[in-house]
Amino acid sequence: MTSSKKSKGFTLIELMIALVILSITLLALAGLMIQSTRNTSWGGHLTEAATFAQDKFEEFRALRPLAPPSGDIAEGIGNDARTGSTGIQYTRNWNVVTFGNARSITITVTWTDTILHSISIMHVIST
Repeated sequence: MTSSKKSKGFTLIELMIALVILSITLLALAGLMIQSTRNTSWGGHLTEAATFAQDKFEEFRALRPLAPPSGDIAEGIGNDARTGSTGIQYTRNWNVVTFGNARSITITVTWTDTILHSISIMHVIST
């Protein structure tokens, strides 16, 4: 009998090593997909929060052309709640401060998905 020194295929060890490398790669990609989904979700919530803050500022701006007192932007603080398209509850808080011939309006929107998030937008308008 003659023994052949040339291999005509893969050994079981080589296949096992290849499967381990493939498994590690697929696990890393799965982790990347999970993180990517979280970031996309957070970005959507941040966009909704910024839109709700801008909507409130536009409400304040719409009051400007009206004659006081009905159209005057009241100084002080206030809050309300909005529900986003994904069911997340957003809370808007605003603070209006008068200084000189201007008013500073700070609008903060907070929400909780897995942790508490917030975004603040500040506008200054002349009176």
